[in-house]
This record gives sequence, C-alpha cells and structure tokens, in this order.
Amino acid sequence: MRSLNELPETLSRPARLTASLFALPLLLSLSASGVAGEAHELKHVNKSPIVIGHRGASGYRPEHTLESYALAIKMGADFIETDLVLTKDGHMIARHEPMIGATTDVSSHPEFAGRKTERMVDGVIYNDWFASDFTLKEIKTLHAVQARADRDQQYNGLYQIPTLHEVIALAKSKSKETSRTIGIYPEIKHSTYHANIKDANHRKLFGRNFFEDKLLKQLHEAYENSVCTPVFIQSFEVSNLQYLSHKTKIKLVQLIDAGDVKADGSVSLAAPYDKPYDFKVSGDKRTFADLLTDEGLDFVKSYADAVGPWKPYLVTTVADGIDRNGDGKITINDRRIDGSTDVLELAHDKGLLVHTWTFRNDDSGYGFTDPKKEMTYYFDLGVDGLFTDFADTGVEARDASIKADIISVNNQCKAHTGEQKNEHEDQNGRHNR
Repeated sequence: MRSLNELPETLSRPARLTASLFALPLLLSLSASGVAGEAHELKHVNKSPIVIGHRGASGYRPEHTLESYALAIKMGADFIETDLVLTKDGHMIARHEPMIGATTDVSSHPEFAGRKTERMVDGVIYNDWFASDFTLKEIKTLHAVQARADRDQQYNGLYQIPTLHEVIALAKSKSKETSRTIGIYPEIKHSTYHANIKDANHRKLFGRNFFEDKLLKQLHEAYENSVCTPVFIQSFEVSNLQYLSHKTKIKLVQLIDAGDVKADGSVSLAAPYDKPYDFKVSGDKRTFADLLTDEGLDFVKSYADAVGPWKPYLVTTVADGIDRNGDGKITINDRRIDGSTDVLELAHDKGLLVHTWTFRNDDSGYGFTDPKKEMTYYFDLGVDGLFTDFADTGVEARDASIKADIISVNNQCKAHTGEQKNEHEDQNGRHNR
C-alpha cells in the first residue's frame, strides 16, 4: 500500500454513503457451499467491514498476478487491490510501482538489459527498469517474482503481469462462480509522475489526466457509474481525485501516508512520505497528517468518499521499554496500546468510510505480536475495511470481531442513489460536486 515509498452539491458524495457507512456494495448472496477453502465458510458477503486482498494474496503468491488475486478471493477477500501503472503504449498494468525490477524477472532478460535507466519518481532517484519503457507486448514476456526474500519463492517466473482488463474479467468471473460480488480496488500510482513522462523526443508521453481518463473509461464500460458499484479508486495524491470527483460516482479514497512512528506514538513525516506529491509540486504546505484534522477531513470530504490512513494514524502505541511478549527483546510489537487517536471517529462523523493498511502475518504491527488479534482489534475499533497480504487471516479476524454481524444496507444505498440521481448531475450530465 505504501507510496514511495469548487462548488459543493446540495448533497455531497459522503452524505450519500451515510446510510451505509458500515456497508459496501457486495450485491449477491453467498451459496451455502462457500469458496474460502474446506475449513472456512464465507459469512460476510452481505456484511461489513470488508477484507481487501492487498495486491491479492501477496503473502502467498507473487503480488499483482491473477493467481494472487484468485487466491485472495478463494480465501474470502471482498475486494482485490490492484495498483496500476502505465506501459509505453498506454495500457494499465498491475504493478506496485513504475519500477519493475524487484517484482518481475526483467533482470534475467538480456534483450532488456539496455532499458535499465535512472529516473526520478516523486523526488526520489531510482536506477531500475520502468514500465513506461515497455510496450504491453514486451511486458507480457516478463513474469512476476516474489519481492520479499522471506516469502515463498517457488512461484517465481510462473505468472504473467495482468492488465486491468484481465483483473476486471477475473473479478466478474469469480463473482459468477462464487455467487458473491467481488470488488476491485484500483490505485492510480504516481499520477504526477505519469503525467510528466517524456518520450525520446522530449514530448510528454501521456499528459495530465490521461491516466485518470483511461481508468474511468474502462471502469464505466465494465461497471455501472454508481456509488454502489463494487469499485473503490484510491490515490495518495489529491488533485487527481478532485478531477475524478467531477466525472464519476464511483467511490474515491484519499490515502494517507507517513514515514515512521515516534516513541510517543505520533507519526513522523519525512519525504517522500510527508505529503501528497502534487502538494509538493504545487507548493501546498499541508502534510498528510493535516488531512486528518477536523479541517483536513472537511477538505477530503469535498471530493472523496473514504479515507485510507496508515494504521498508526488510528491507534496510539507507545514505546515504553517493556517486553510485553516475553521474547527477550524490545520491538515494535511490545509497544503499549493506548487506544484510538479519535481520527476514525472524526472521519465517521464527517460521513467518510475508513479503510486502513497494511496487515501482515509475517510483519505484525505496532503493539501486536499476533496478526489475527491485531486485525480483530482494528475491526472492533470500527474500521470499515482493512488491507491485508493474508486474506485468510483477515477473514478469521473479522469473524472474531464484535463487528462481525453488522448487516449490509446496500439496498438502501441503491435506492438512495437512484432517488438522488438528477440532483447529482450538472447540465452536461457530468457528476457535479
């Protein structure tokens, strides 16, 4: 999940979600058999909060592959997260970053050795292979690898790099196969970077909002343009979400990053994790943390339906030097948990959904040794969804949560949207805010 690393309507987008604050558009009923494996019956197809397969089931398979997404769905994920970057010929492919050296076998292709180059992304210089230097045909000759050395490497080189079109097709196919709606959760990676990439003749390859327009065209062709569509569009930048807010009713999510967590539990902000990169380019002095204040959330509410903060923004954990898990060493897992920072409650008061990230079995978080207990804690706190590399643990954690039996009011969401349809379109038929 981590990045690098107007006039309002009579009724705002988040207001239309208030009736279903703790519910999301999972539209079909689950058959009695389920698909999450022999030992687990899926209980939550019409309930919330949601489990989002972070880059698929990336704890078990190379990330952002159809096989990783399919496994996450089998394990019970409600949504599959798809980070998107652009190829040289303008196709949207699923990669976590424009740099593809760590997540593909490109380094083993001698025909592409000369493509390795130095480029700046969001203020950081990388020496790598970049997706925008490859056509889709060339990308399809590459195969995914497990980026984390401590995870299973046996699937390296087996799976291709999928396009967004293929991811959508998979989600729809699995929805039909399992009798439950599988949502997708695309992220526009580095919008400012993509808008300014230049070709060999020093002309912009894509230009401003090419990425956003292409994404919306494909999503509107594949899904209904509705707040109840099983899609969230996310970004760490702001201006692209503001742009999208005038062009779609599909739910938008403002991601919130940070650099680290201080001993007292407050977040530390250091570039490039201190602020949205488009803020840096425009000279906007606000940081990510500023977007989670009362004023900041009002601003986010003006263009987005949800906020996606890194989990330390939601829970205060303090490094007090006590070995709480008794393993003889002091780590982040031993931090004292002091409870909610009130960001979650404030966001909910504003009518914003809250989806937090990232939860991993092999890299537990601040104040927790047991990943299931950590996820259950956040579910109990009231998050509307969370991202995890291990969807099976996420589903188990939700089942153990006191929030496990919240019933979806998606039908109200659909009816409400229909009733308000004319109120949310301007004279040109575009969604107006």
